[in-house]
Amino acid sequence: MSNFLLIFICIIAGIFFRKSGSLPKDAHKGINTWIINLGLPAISFKYLPHLDFKPELLFLALSPILVWAFGWLYITIYGASNKKISKATLGGLKLTALLSNTSFVGFALITAYFSEKEIGIAIICDQITFAILSTIGIFVAIRSSQDQKLEAKILIKKVITFPPIWGFVLALILPRFIDLSPLDQFFDKIAATVGPLALFSVGLQLKFGGWASEIKHISTALLYKLMLAPLLIGIVALLFGLKGMVPKIAIFEAAMPTLVTAGIVADQYNLNPKLSNLVVGVGIALSFISTGIWYVILTYLGLF
Repeated sequence: MSNFLLIFICIIAGIFFRKSGSLPKDAHKGINTWIINLGLPAISFKYLPHLDFKPELLFLALSPILVWAFGWLYITIYGASNKKISKATLGGLKLTALLSNTSFVGFALITAYFSEKEIGIAIICDQITFAILSTIGIFVAIRSSQDQKLEAKILIKKVITFPPIWGFVLALILPRFIDLSPLDQFFDKIAATVGPLALFSVGLQLKFGGWASEIKHISTALLYKLMLAPLLIGIVALLFGLKGMVPKIAIFEAAMPTLVTAGIVADQYNLNPKLSNLVVGVGIALSFISTGIWYVILTYLGLF
């Protein structure tokens, strides 16, 4: 119960402070800077050195890629059937419907529904998701923008300057040569800031105004993001006979709402920012219901 209370209080606090005007308009950017540059790398160093790597963990790495690939096809077909949709709007939908909020909301909900130790395997989904955003996602954003030209150096720069990816790689390599256990408490304290700050940041950015005029696009994106994507991962897990916590976490992470950073990228490249922000906001609100449904499916049907 305390984890659900934390989620609720942090998000409501963010909404309250945004509406009160007591914080600068872009206050969330400073919070996100801490999370991306310190918090997420600390989570990698907290969990990965102690993670027992098994073959089934490969499924965690592949699941965000499958969600992206099938989602790209889903949105492409939707765009082909809707001749009035703009290139920019279609690009925004590809970003916001295909990338899961595997850390900001995902870690908090995994802790609430399962336990904190499952974050140690969920982080694999998270790092692959960020890698997709930093490469294919930026590629889609540039291609869909009316104002940007595609340059390889932009893609390369996005990848090599993204701290969570470096944190992930170093957390895998350094423990093979250096004993980092004396720093465990340090990483634990830094990592503990991610959940509350990330949820507070989400609250600062949540906006719901004007959703009725975009309901068709929103419902299309969220049908895939909240229901079809986890269903896809569940079917693949069943086909390969996977059981236990690994497929459960992979499915649950696929069921997360839109990655907030994907909405930010859509805004930066002018890919219908209003729609992108609505997909993020409405998706987070609905995810508290949809993830509950998926938890019941994963826990009580005995499929995994």
